[in-house]
Amino acid sequence: MKIHLVNPNTTESMTVKAAEAARKVAAAGTEVVHSQPEYGPVSIEGYYDEVFAVPGMLDQIAAFDPTVDGHIIACFDDTGLDAARTIAHGPVVGICEAALCTAAMIANSYSVVTTTSRSVPALIHLVHKYGAERRCVNVRASDVLVLALEDSTSPARELIEAEIKAAMSEDGAEAIVLGCAGMADLASQLSDQFGLPVIDGVSAAVKQAEALISQSLLTSRVRGYARPAAKPYSGKFSTYAIED
Repeated sequence: MKIHLVNPNTTESMTVKAAEAARKVAAAGTEVVHSQPEYGPVSIEGYYDEVFAVPGMLDQIAAFDPTVDGHIIACFDDTGLDAARTIAHGPVVGICEAALCTAAMIANSYSVVTTTSRSVPALIHLVHKYGAERRCVNVRASDVLVLALEDSTSPARELIEAEIKAAMSEDGAEAIVLGCAGMADLASQLSDQFGLPVIDGVSAAVKQAEALISQSLLTSRVRGYARPAAKPYSGKFSTYAIED
């Protein structure tokens, strides 16, 4: 089994960190390859960044698709997930959806701890899109810039810890979902520290991708995820046109 992990932003250190987390939980015989776009935002913090991350990310999906069994989108916004599912031959798993599904199996209630407040509305939208609002009691911002997670001298860890404490005391959270792929290396330590499950979406996505691939479950081509219709695209986006 071969799974492609794509980081939709262009920061290589974040891609490597997510790939390392993925390989730690991958089953024996599962190979994880990784990539990030050659162009686009260095981090994804809000709607504007997300839009400009999608074309480069789709380029990576298309480039790796002939050689892999499935893909993981390593951004908690599930950046371009629906579009990727329409063009990929194998299943495509977003780390937000994977994390929320996993949390629902092990806790009655959980809170998401993400980076900046700018990301909170988009993540609340995803919680409702995935039907997770009954168990997801809050989406909390730690006010950490995404790139600060790559800086060992930043106070990011302490700020995340403070939000976990607040989630436990104020939200009644029985588990924590880390709302950024850049936090992938913290889950195990934080779980031990706070004595409750702390879920990393990258790890959750690997196991769900493996489950889908091993069952030969491919993305449905009925209606929404049907392959894109053939039509010309204009200007800078002409290379994204679908041909018959």
